[in-house]
Amino acid sequence: MITNNVVCMKWGEKYGPEYVNVLYHMVKRNMTLPFRFICLTEHPEGIEPAIEVMPIPEFEDPAPQYYKECQAWRKLSLFDDPFFDIQGKVLFLDLDVVVIDTIDCFFDFSDKLAIIENWSQPNRLIGQASAICFEVGQYTRLLKKYQEQQETVVKTHRTEQVYITRELGKGNFDYFPDDWCKSFKFHCMAGGILNSFITPTEIPKNAKIIVFHGNPNPIDAINGVWGAPVPWYKKFYKTVKPTKWLAEHWR
Repeated sequence: MITNNVVCMKWGEKYGPEYVNVLYHMVKRNMTLPFRFICLTEHPEGIEPAIEVMPIPEFEDPAPQYYKECQAWRKLSLFDDPFFDIQGKVLFLDLDVVVIDTIDCFFDFSDKLAIIENWSQPNRLIGQASAICFEVGQYTRLLKKYQEQQETVVKTHRTEQVYITRELGKGNFDYFPDDWCKSFKFHCMAGGILNSFITPTEIPKNAKIIVFHGNPNPIDAINGVWGAPVPWYKKFYKTVKPTKWLAEHWR
């Protein structure tokens, strides 16, 4: 029985099947452990046959005013039990991460839920949920409380990642080592007006995953476009030079 599972979710139309396929191949190149690669989606068209496809679990999104603030609450469905036929550890990855080095270590790192610490809000008990590793069935209370007290949960916690870490509380989860997961925007881009002149630097030392959040996404960064309209006065810093070295990994 395989107990190392890499899981991603694709809902809506923001990401096409190529994101799932590329993520699978990045994982395959960077894992030596036996693993299952599973995509939860309501749109399986175009996903490669080697990828296990399962339906998105039923989930009640929060009211529109809260959903507008955060569209990722359905990640909490990962904590259901039973969780299809999946057993053992789950490493959940967002579709827009870039895997650049071995990720076997994510599965052995901790017996607790492990998550990235949010780079822009350090020391505030706030995770960054682009990568989460946990044991199936160990954190069902995260989903159960959301289901039973949805309005209270979404009012109190702006995003699902704030909820996960603050609900678990200090000492009841672990952060991945700082150098494993790096932000493209914070750790590769020059920042400010320098974005107009300097190509994002190559891989930060010891990094295993580059995380994309907001704009640009990996394809946009490779092509040197921001990916969303911006006011003229922000175009000097909301820009990215073509970052061709990313294509060596995002393939």
